[in-house]
Amino acid sequence: MQPTRRHILHVAIYGAAGALIATARPASADGGADPRMAERALGSADAKVSVQEWFSFTCPHCARFAADVLPLIQAQLIDTGKLRYIFKEYPRDQVDLMAAMVARSLPPARYEPFMTSLLATQMRWAFDRSVDPKDELAKQAALAGMPRDVFDKVTSDDSLKAAILADQAQAEKTYSIDSTPTFVSNGRSHSGEMTYDEFAKWVGLGA
Repeated sequence: MQPTRRHILHVAIYGAAGALIATARPASADGGADPRMAERALGSADAKVSVQEWFSFTCPHCARFAADVLPLIQAQLIDTGKLRYIFKEYPRDQVDLMAAMVARSLPPARYEPFMTSLLATQMRWAFDRSVDPKDELAKQAALAGMPRDVFDKVTSDDSLKAAILADQAQAEKTYSIDSTPTFVSNGRSHSGEMTYDEFAKWVGLGA
């Protein structure tokens, strides 16, 4: 688990986006809810149990959980119809926020593959100081079918930025989330990585 507040957006981001959170109303062209903020999830909507994972694209703990534990959860709980797994972004910095904006702007079916790819290659695009993280994100987005001009438009979209930050702020208020990954199920929250057995037991689907 990341140290408290380590992963929360830098002051500069909140300073620039605070007004957006207060005033923006993410909407589609016809005045409805922005479809980019619709639920991104794996598993049946009729599953007995649902869980949210609040994660960060630049969190090593989230990357490790995605690589080592989530495949077991998918095989044993999601694909068997027992669990619905909902992905929720918790940006920690500007790069993290850009990644979340791009992921949300891809077709829903491409969200999870893109997320998995970013977490798997995190050390290269997020922490390698010899590269520009934005350019590396643009390359990853292109592989997912998003041209550079669309990428630039997406990452400059203040309404989407405000929606993601507002969702994060609400999670902090409702569930006292201050670290990643944090799991929420049935009104309970758990901060930090878990083994598969720990996770299954925590959601009530294990021994």
